[in-house]
Amino acid sequence: MRFLLDMGASPRTALFLRGAGHDAVHLCEQNLQRLPDEAVVKKAADESRILVTFDLDFSRVLALQRLSQPSMILFRLERYTTDQVNALLLEVLAAHGQALERGAIVVVEPASIRVRSLPIW
Repeated sequence: MRFLLDMGASPRTALFLRGAGHDAVHLCEQNLQRLPDEAVVKKAADESRILVTFDLDFSRVLALQRLSQPSMILFRLERYTTDQVNALLLEVLAAHGQALERGAIVVVEPASIRVRSLPIW
């Protein structure tokens, strides 16, 4: 799978995903730290990447524009380590990889994982 990690995610997570055989890039690796949210969403869609984020603003962009791509994994965790996020990512991909390939937002919270198909109407 292909991933784009925004600034809220650790660059170590991109390395972790690459080590697991995925194509993953972090915005900081491309010197795109200040890219506006709409441009990040467009970049992920144009490159067929799943957006990995901790930022609720990206789901707003997807909903308001009624986009069916890119898929997004949204972490809503208050206390976490990069290793915990990486482990949760593997869990999400195993359980919801097909939904992400079709177009979905997967919301990861401390006690649950929710999946919402795109576009959001």
